[in-house]
Formats: sequence, structure tokens, C-alpha cells
Amino acid sequence: MKITRIESIVLHAGETREADSSYEAFLVRVHTDEGITGIGEALSSPTIMKAIVEAPTSHGVAHGFQDLLLGEDPLQVERLWDKLYRGSIWYGRRGAVIHALSAIDIALWDIRGKALGLPLSTLLGGAVHPRVRPYASHVMPPTPREAAALAERSARQGFTAVKLGWGPLGQSPATDVALVRAVREAVGPEVDVMIDIGLVWDATTAIQRVRLFEPYNLYWLEEPLPPDDLEGYAKLADTVDTRIAAGEELTTRWEFRDLLERGRVDVIQPDVAHAGGITETRRVIEMAETRNTEWAPHVYGSAVLQTAAAHLVAASPSGKLLEYCMSESPLIRQLTTPPLQIDPDGLFTVPTGPGLGIELDESVVERYRVA
Repeated sequence: MKITRIESIVLHAGETREADSSYEAFLVRVHTDEGITGIGEALSSPTIMKAIVEAPTSHGVAHGFQDLLLGEDPLQVERLWDKLYRGSIWYGRRGAVIHALSAIDIALWDIRGKALGLPLSTLLGGAVHPRVRPYASHVMPPTPREAAALAERSARQGFTAVKLGWGPLGQSPATDVALVRAVREAVGPEVDVMIDIGLVWDATTAIQRVRLFEPYNLYWLEEPLPPDDLEGYAKLADTVDTRIAAGEELTTRWEFRDLLERGRVDVIQPDVAHAGGITETRRVIEMAETRNTEWAPHVYGSAVLQTAAAHLVAASPSGKLLEYCMSESPLIRQLTTPPLQIDPDGLFTVPTGPGLGIELDESVVERYRVA
């Protein structure tokens, strides 16, 4: 089997919003000479992703990804990850290039599963958790009343954990406490509550605010500090009892090694469409497991990302939680067949078809495709 074409797909389904990346998407379809096609997603700027995939070769270490992959065997996924990493090393190694590599890598794993007739979770070692526990993930609304209503609705839908983030959080101690208190009172003591602050504090402020939140028993506090403030994360994590979570912006095992060793957070949050695809996210998970550190994937993109992350959680003995984006974006609810669903028990059933176990709904792709 040989790769014949990398198709870039840019989708736009409405006005993008702060902290909500679900209304636009960059997808790839990797085509082969045997008619098997794999799909993948990058969580990044779609137009930048398209340029990285389609750029002509500049010189020996500055290739566009399509030039590197044409004629290659798509089943040699790990070798191709290394080829893409080394072939873009002059302008890559981190950031946007790894985001684009993530999309390609997911698509190659999808092809491998389809060629072998096996779901991705089986390729990763087997589904330890055929159904995974999702948490409802919302952007924090402006008022405590609205926050309580969102959280209560999620609990009624069967979710046993809920996260709200960004929006008005992080600006005022009184507002922060009012919002957190409203969410906790709305769902009661049995539902886990996570709060995503949105990268706005320093370590001293974070310590003060976490102590104000202690009566509300948060499962974790997410990203209170900028991602490069590893010393601040270490100070915070070493001082408070509440779990501190971070890592959604990071790419590659090397950045996550620094977060684990220097930042000392309690939960790392690799995004499979951002950190380096299935291949690299597996390596990150293994690093966390060797340190007995909890991990939970960041997921705030289309149904392709949601499904890829679910397979990783399902195949990992340490997989506990799956972020489930509650945005009404059609790129989550309508983009793929079968559609994503939470069952009456509040669990997400991981697809069992070959590869990712989903296909793009072509009518939805054409409706929202802009490039």
C-alpha cells in the first residue's frame, strides 16, 4: 500500500468564540492506492496547518508533509512520525508543525486499523475500558445562575463530572468564588467539579484563590498559570492539596517531560490533535504512568478528535476521564457517522469499527468547507 495524496480540509461552522475551538477544524484525509483513506485532525490555526501540509520542499530539512509522504507505506506509522519530525526540523520541532503532524499521525493510525480490520483501541493494546467516563466541558457563562443551570443540566443528562472554564474566571476573587459555589451547589457533593481558570494568575495569586475554593472540593484546578511558568506550577502544586492540571498547549514528550519534572503538576492533559498524534501521545501517557501521575486528554475540537482521544483512554489502564465538549457546534454533533453519543449511564461507548470507527458525513463537510 502506498500514500497517493494528502487532502487538507478546512471547516468553518460559525463565529469562533473565546476558549471555544469547536466551530472550526482542520482535517486531513490520507489517500492510498488501495482505496483505504484515513482521517485525522489538528487543533490549531487551520490555514497554517494547510500551509505546512502542502508547502513545497524548501531545502533538505524544510519539507512540507505531503512531499515527505507521497509513495510511503502508511502502515509504517512510527517510522513516518520520525520522518515528518526530522524532515521539518529546520522550521519545526514544536508548535504548529507538531499540530499538523498530529493530524497526519491520527489518519495513519486510522488507515492501519482499517487495513487490519481492527479498532484503534485494539491496535493500542486492547480496550481496557470499552466505555469511558466523560466529563461535560463548558465555557463558563457570565453569571452564577447561568453556571448553575449548565452544571445542573449536565448532571441530569447523566454526567458524573463537569468542568467550566475561561469566561469571567480569574478576574475577581468574589466572582470566582460565587461561580464555583454556584456550580457545586447545583450538582451536589457526588458530581466531580473541575474549574479551568484560563492562564491568568501568578503562583502566589493561584495559591490564595485555591484556598478560597477548598470548601467546594474541586477535583482539579486547571491551567491557572501561563504554560511556560513551570517554577510557578511547582510552587503551586507543592503548596496546595487540590489537584493542579495543565498541559493542553504542549507538544511532544520533551515538553511534557519538563512539565512533569519541573512543573510537578498532579494531572497532565495532552491533546492528541495538538501534542503529536496517537504515536506521541502514547509516549506522553507512558511517561505519566512511570511517575504514577494522572493524565486526562484535552478535547475541544471536532468529533474526529473526540473519537481519537476516546480510543487512547479506552486502551490505557490509567485512563479515567474523557473531556466531552458540550458546544453545540455541528462539527461535533453532525460531522461523523455514527454520531457521538453519551449513553443513559453517562458513559461514552468507544467505537468498535476498524480504525477510528467513524467516517465523515460528506454532506456536512461540503456544507462547512471553506478550503
